[in-house]
Parts: sequence; structure tokens; C-alpha cells
Amino acid sequence: MSRTLIGMLTPSSNTALEPVTSAMLAGLPNVSAHYGRFRVTEIALSSGALSQFDDREILAAAELLSHARCQVIGWNGTSAGWLGFEADERLCAAIARETGALACTSVLALNEALKATGVRRLGLVSPYRADVQAAIVRNYAASGIQVVAERHLGLQDNFSFSEVSAEEIRDMVRAVMTSPLDGRPEAVAIFCTNLFGAPLVAELEAEFGVPVYDTVATVVWKALRLAGVDTRPLAGWGRLFLS
Repeated sequence: MSRTLIGMLTPSSNTALEPVTSAMLAGLPNVSAHYGRFRVTEIALSSGALSQFDDREILAAAELLSHARCQVIGWNGTSAGWLGFEADERLCAAIARETGALACTSVLALNEALKATGVRRLGLVSPYRADVQAAIVRNYAASGIQVVAERHLGLQDNFSFSEVSAEEIRDMVRAVMTSPLDGRPEAVAIFCTNLFGAPLVAELEAEFGVPVYDTVATVVWKALRLAGVDTRPLAGWGRLFLS
């Protein structure tokens, strides 16, 4: 039996991405996700919070996943949003070098999807603090994508993100789609891998007629593509999987 084994690097206090990822993959025969945690307890711009994303800690978790012979290892997190996209590019190169696996990340996969669909006006939804959100907005502006509307919840404790309700997520997406300052968004990003956003994507896309990219879904999509797995059976999780 040929199996596709996908490794997911997971923030230690995250309780959303594992059940969501496993649910997404449940309909794919012989594809499974395997999770490796490293310490992440808060999202902020302080030196202590930023140090959680030191490549050495992430690579140690990736090395353990390589023992399970995962063909692809994904960083299921959004830290490059505020650290800078080059952080994930560097990390992917290091994972490939150290483990021999193909590598991807939530943010780089999101950026690939935005580029493929020509998005220049983005709606951004997250649970993060205002300063973290502002850093994400700046990084997208530097890459040529304007965040024309955003909503954030001002939270810092990583565990708390998983307790944000589905209705709160819906409300944030609806807000960015109905009150843009600089033109209607061409897509919306649900930007956090400890939100239960992916199960809402299909209904939100139907409501607003634009792609909704959840960052748990983006890394699953990219990992499957790297592994040579047809993503179309996951179309019920959003139009991304038809590409």
C-alpha cells in the first residue's frame, strides 16, 4: 500500500489545526497528517514572543517528524506574516536541507494562491493584537498587496484563539467584505492556524463570491500538491482546492 505521509509543525498551544487538518484529509485514501509541536504560547512583538520562532526549535521538531518518513513537512503557522515572508523561505530551505523532505508553510502557500489569482486588494481577519496586525499589513503592502479592510480581536494568548466562535469569525469576514475603505477585497484571508475558520470557508465564499483563504487550508493544499495528491476531492473546503 502506497501512503502519503504529511508532517505538520504545530504551535504547542494550538488545538485547532490538528482536528481541522485531519478532518480535511479524512476523505483522501492513504493520506495522513502527523504533528510535531514546539513551544508557542503567545503572539506578540516582544523579544520573548518573537524568540519562540527561532529556526533551531522548529528544525528540531521537523527532524523528529522526519523519523516518520514524511514526504512533505509543513509549517502550519503564520509567524512570517509579522516576521517577514523571507523567514518562511529560509525555514523551508533549512527543513529540506536537514530532513530531505519537501517543505511548505501556511503563509507562503497563501501568497502563492494570492499571486495565482491576481489578488491586489485583500481583506484580513485575525485574532491578533493591533501591532501584530499592523506588521502583517505592512508586509503585504511591501509585496504589492493592499489590505483594504481588516478586523482583529486584540488577543495575545495563543490558546485563546481556538476559543473564538464560528459566529465571531463570520462577523469579522462580513465586516471586511461590507465596509472596505479602498475598494472591495478581491479575497479574504483568515490569518491564524488556531482558528476554526476552514470549516466556514465554503459558506463564506458562497455568500460573498470571492475566495476565502484560511491558513490551515492553504498549507494542506500546498502539502498535497507537493506530494502529488489531487486536491479536487477537498473542494467542499473551498475553491482553493480546485486549483
